[in-house]
Amino acid sequence: MNRGVTLTKRLPICLQCRSANTYYSKGNTLLLRRTTTSYAKRQHSTTITFPSRLLQTPALICSIPIIKTHPISNEFQPTTITTRKQHNTPSEIESAIEKQPQTKLEKLLHNLLHIFNEWLLEPLLTFRRFIHIVFIFAPVILATPITLVGSRVKEEQDERIGTLWWFDLIAAQMERAGPTFIKLAQWIASRTDLFPLALCIRLSKLHSRVDPHPFSHTRKVLYEAFNQDLHEIFSELDEKPLGVGAIAQVYKAKVRPHILVRYMRDQFMVEDNIITPDCVQTLDVDGKTPINIHTSVAIKVLHPKARQIVHRDLKIMEFFAKALTLIPTMHWISLPDEVHVFGEMMRDQLDLRVEAQHLERFNNLFANTMDIEFPKPVMAFTTKDMLIEEYENGIPLNAFLGQAEYVKQCNDDDITEVYDHKIANIGLNAFLHMLIFYNFVHADLHPGNIMIKFYKPKAHHPFQKAWSKAMGRYLKDDGEVAVERILAVSDNPVEMHKELLALKEEGYSPRLVFIDVGLVNELNDVNRRNFLDLFQSIAEFDGYRAGELMVERCRTPELVINPDIFALKMQNLILGLKHNTFNLGAVRIGNLLHNAMNMVRAHHVKLEGDFINVVVSIMLLEGIGRQLNPDLDLFKSALPVLRDYSIKNHGQATIDVVKDVQMHGSAPHWLKVWIFLELRNLFVRNERENEWLQMCDFLCFNN
Repeated sequence: MNRGVTLTKRLPICLQCRSANTYYSKGNTLLLRRTTTSYAKRQHSTTITFPSRLLQTPALICSIPIIKTHPISNEFQPTTITTRKQHNTPSEIESAIEKQPQTKLEKLLHNLLHIFNEWLLEPLLTFRRFIHIVFIFAPVILATPITLVGSRVKEEQDERIGTLWWFDLIAAQMERAGPTFIKLAQWIASRTDLFPLALCIRLSKLHSRVDPHPFSHTRKVLYEAFNQDLHEIFSELDEKPLGVGAIAQVYKAKVRPHILVRYMRDQFMVEDNIITPDCVQTLDVDGKTPINIHTSVAIKVLHPKARQIVHRDLKIMEFFAKALTLIPTMHWISLPDEVHVFGEMMRDQLDLRVEAQHLERFNNLFANTMDIEFPKPVMAFTTKDMLIEEYENGIPLNAFLGQAEYVKQCNDDDITEVYDHKIANIGLNAFLHMLIFYNFVHADLHPGNIMIKFYKPKAHHPFQKAWSKAMGRYLKDDGEVAVERILAVSDNPVEMHKELLALKEEGYSPRLVFIDVGLVNELNDVNRRNFLDLFQSIAEFDGYRAGELMVERCRTPELVINPDIFALKMQNLILGLKHNTFNLGAVRIGNLLHNAMNMVRAHHVKLEGDFINVVVSIMLLEGIGRQLNPDLDLFKSALPVLRDYSIKNHGQATIDVVKDVQMHGSAPHWLKVWIFLELRNLFVRNERENEWLQMCDFLCFNN
């Protein structure tokens, strides 16, 4: 390619790209000045020539990046198009800054600033925040005696009226205390093993009501990350945030296609038979092959000074936790340890690279699953303060929960559910794969973090694709259009029901999208073994042994109250499950786990937080699933997952089972669960309940 070649050819205008930065007018002539990096090596001051076929294709011209325009002159001047020197990615820039060597003077100044900040400024700011928190929670402390007043309310777990009022006051003051304490309240709401259920219910309803930070801060973060003008990276950037959370807020933007091709080609490339509104055509890395690529992304940016604020609040929480531990009845909870766990969780959320890694791992684990999806992260563009990921345009799960309630209230045989049961089964199947297959569980599975999209299975089936192509017909998957159709009528249950029926008739299938994966549960080897041992005892309907294991392996077994009575209560609980095996669709596993958590709290059995989070996830997911399908059977849904688990890696799991039998003299964990569920499935089909119960007693040979 020659240097010094100039472009004087007039380019066809693309109406979608009109702006002051993309063209100028001389008379009635519109001229685009653009350059492409696909046809030239990225060298400074390299001039290039466009192939004529590219210049004649408006759709391709749209995807060519904008260069700086010249002032309009009276006479037409040839435009020299110059490529830019390639920039480093935000992650590379951040890494280079962290590794940049410092001079002795810089180190000295850095150390002095650190000492001033840590030993003078931060203590003063923390003390000011401490005074503020004391004023907020002083009414809670002074109102403690009211918990002894009033009659008990059976519908509120037999708590007194005064206690319920006090719980409401705690929730209100937590909300006033700010984002960190709201996060703490949401975390407390998940620990029903430590805190009363009535309190947990109230705290679970708190949401982060944070004012959005100004867009000027977002612009500053993005500019520092990319080290270049934003218009060179983004073709569109909405200044109004999509959502505002406790520690970050999210924007929608569109990345220029040539940037996507260079850094995110495989993640963002769209097949020819898939139709999306933001899809554009551009040239592949070889500069010759046209490809389709979608350009919309979501940008998450941390709030300014979020780390400093959380750091101060955690110090204050540690102080209060140590003070409350002095109360004898609070000692078994080990509040300082729990604050430490909460602090680690918050610190992970303050580094957006952690969430990007979680997204990448989930995408790898569910890569071959059509009905489960996670946003794809742009790892090269992710830093501590900024996360860029694929934008997901979906229908909130709450819309389907509302639709399920509408169908239930109609009480009309002609108005039945459309996708509710399928959505419930997909969600439960996804969770069981996270738990059993991957030991990597999304720890924040509330309806706000689940969306629904649609796709056409026929458009992705290899045989049907080949057949339609041979017949000269191309199967198109316009699932994005289906999403827009439902969103347009989501406020009208009657019209939404009609539209869902139409989608089902047209061959659409639902796909669940999980977002906001900053929190995950991953059991270590010890906790996983404890969890599976407990699961084995429950599968064998040996409730007493399950109770003993929970006491033996809790954090403070010496503080457990009446461990034998606790084990007997667990035995009674599990026996109820055994005798209802034929009607598990009517057995609410969430209620069973809730009763177990009540017993854990009453007897001071302090379990590992990871285990409790898994239990809470099961309770929450089953609650969501039963709103969509009242007859949801958790064990029935687990059966195909256990079958797959037993044959994964060419039966390696089954081989490991045989080895365990030889070593320990009994079949372990998942195999026993599988056997029990297969036998239950067999006897259910033949309605032989007595034989099933006899078989249970026979198989529980460890009892």
